Amino acid sequence: MSEQIPLWIPSDERIEAANATAFARFCEQRSGAVLSDYDDLHQWSISDRAAFWDAIWDFCGVKGDKGDIAMENGDAMPGARFFPHARLNFAQNLLSRTGDDDAIVFRGEDKVRSSMSWDALHSTVSRLQQAMRDLGIGKGDRVAAMMPNLPETIAAMLAAASIGAIWSSCSPDFGDKGVLDRFGQIEPKLFIACDGYWYNGKNQDVSQKLAIVEAALKPLRTVVVPYAGDAAALAASLENAVTLEGFVEPFSARTVEFEQLPFDHPLYILFSSGTTGVPKCIVHSAGGTLLQHLKEQQLHCGLKAGERLFYFTTCGWMMWNWLATGLASGVTLCLFDGSPFYPDGNVLFDFAADEKFAMFGTSAKYIDAVRKGGLTPGKNHDLSQLRLLTSTGSPLSPEGFSFVYDEIKEDVHLASMSGGTDIVSCFVLGIPVKPVWRGEIQGAGLGMAVDVWDDDGKPVVREKGELVCTKAFPSMPVMFWNDPQGSKYRSAYFERFDNIWCHGDFAEWTEHGGMIIHGRSDATLNPGGVRIGTAEIYNQVEQMDEVLEAICIGQDWQDDVRVVLFVRLADGFSLDDDLVGKIKTRIRTGASPRHVPAIVISVDDIPRTKSGKVTELAVREVVHGRAVKNQEALANPEALALFADLEVLK
Repeated sequence: MSEQIPLWIPSDERIEAANATAFARFCEQRSGAVLSDYDDLHQWSISDRAAFWDAIWDFCGVKGDKGDIAMENGDAMPGARFFPHARLNFAQNLLSRTGDDDAIVFRGEDKVRSSMSWDALHSTVSRLQQAMRDLGIGKGDRVAAMMPNLPETIAAMLAAASIGAIWSSCSPDFGDKGVLDRFGQIEPKLFIACDGYWYNGKNQDVSQKLAIVEAALKPLRTVVVPYAGDAAALAASLENAVTLEGFVEPFSARTVEFEQLPFDHPLYILFSSGTTGVPKCIVHSAGGTLLQHLKEQQLHCGLKAGERLFYFTTCGWMMWNWLATGLASGVTLCLFDGSPFYPDGNVLFDFAADEKFAMFGTSAKYIDAVRKGGLTPGKNHDLSQLRLLTSTGSPLSPEGFSFVYDEIKEDVHLASMSGGTDIVSCFVLGIPVKPVWRGEIQGAGLGMAVDVWDDDGKPVVREKGELVCTKAFPSMPVMFWNDPQGSKYRSAYFERFDNIWCHGDFAEWTEHGGMIIHGRSDATLNPGGVRIGTAEIYNQVEQMDEVLEAICIGQDWQDDVRVVLFVRLADGFSLDDDLVGKIKTRIRTGASPRHVPAIVISVDDIPRTKSGKVTELAVREVVHGRAVKNQEALANPEALALFADLEVLK
């Protein structure tokens, strides 16, 4: 996938003005190291991690007492500790400003727009904090939310964090079983939910689901937040519920109090996608999350106070947690809730133009859908303030890269990035002082000793292998919930290579020092014993006008594995022999003969998770006649039936 010319090269002026450049000079002065470019800076950041993370704390202006040790037992994974004597509060760092300027701007699918100033955010957090304390909630207690991406959701998270409670959230489109599979494991004392939400032009009622969830969770209190229904009537119908207004009504705003807590005090419980079993409850620390996000947002994204940050996400995806931390850099959060394609695919770009986003974050699937929809956002939107567009969730295709520069904005930093719920951050992501090459993530994050290893545990370049991280970093999970011996935690990341984080991605370093993610390792195809990443096939077939979306699995067949490709076709097309031949030729010439599927099958829908990722493992289970254990993790579980008992696969 070598390209001769970068799609984008940062100007000398942009490099000079970059936060990353200022940080490199800051580190040179402190350490005496010569850091002439990003590669030097990255090498130093993993060679002297204690000095690096100490510098991040100071450069990013973390509020708190960092103690006298930056790293302890640093060679152990798990087991390393960062800032073991530090005391800080996550919420205190996010409530970084005061005044009448916007802290949060919200737009709903129903065109409702609202904003919350920094002072209003402080006041809301204060009243919520007092109400939580009055309920007896304190350090280590869980607060769970089934909420849209509203300003009130951010405020409730901050109130929980301010007193040392542990926050966990999901989006209201989860079914009751999906909610209980998650929150039932962590037994929240407080449950926060909306009275309804908007999606695809419809008001979605949650009253029946909320009644089931509340009865099962039995929280001390359920708080119903008004948005798209009748909060008072819904609260009255539940056993122990109150509206948001009623919850905070007894309390007047005052200065927010912040519990000073250890660096590794639990902040969030996030959940794995759970398509092959009950979701894992991944516990993240306040300090690790804060430092990692500050590093990524200020140095890799270049965010500055007063800019506007947007990420299209629900409260069930780790990018919501990432987005919220933007407040710690003094930026204005731009929140959207609803379908990104209602009434059409311009809705998010309308929002970007109206609010003058500096950063627009989204998924690779969204970019591809905009491209396939024939939209040209750059031609009918004022995106003059947009300097960074980020993509994550799945690999962004080379054609997606080109589309951004051709049809969204020519002079924009396009940053594909990859990490995940497991680390609530990124391993590889954008680098504002380096060129962007088509189809490539720019490089490893600062402080992250990322590499690609073969099956024997040896580093490889320009060969596919396992994405690993060879040294500990602050945003590693504190633990898994209900895993007292740590066996599930160790099994998830450290069984493949001892004392090495094995992330489960199939990856490749490029000649430019960038990275290509070829898909998940557990979904890697193995025909004839040769490992093939599913993304390599998608990058070919999903560029065809006839194909809207595809999913590929390996089917056990005659003591080997054969590649089976399912395609969802665009309107007006049918899968005849000519189109099958065209698909196979495209894959053979664009990837390799080994990538060509043995069978191509047309389906009406493709199952995906709530965050939009196609679920190869679930489809593979159905094709092999095995039960999918947790269909509640899927946005469209009914689609699985399309893959069962297919005669052509027998």
